[in-house]
Amino acid sequence: MTKILQAESSLTDRYQTTVPDIVRKTLGLNKKDKITYVINSDGTVTITRSETLEEDPILGKFLDFLAQDIKQNPQHIQPITSKTLKRVQSLVENVDIDLNASLSDEDE
Repeated sequence: MTKILQAESSLTDRYQTTVPDIVRKTLGLNKKDKITYVINSDGTVTITRSETLEEDPILGKFLDFLAQDIKQNPQHIQPITSKTLKRVQSLVENVDIDLNASLSDEDE
């Protein structure tokens, strides 16, 4: 294993540390992201960005409700009309959204 960069941080009295900037940038870490530590047999530790997806319990219940309703009442399913589609498109045509952008501190 070739060492490319090295970074150092200190432990606080509560055994907490700040992840160095170069490590955060390399791993693509943002606020509230989770990290995983792997302790290797030779005593080295590997740190990686966790890729766990957190489930929204409310969204899960809502999707379960929809699935059940569709199953019980398939006659209520209707295709979207071209008029409705055009209306929706007109409402969002000038809205720019970056789904990968971080939330501001006030939005978190």
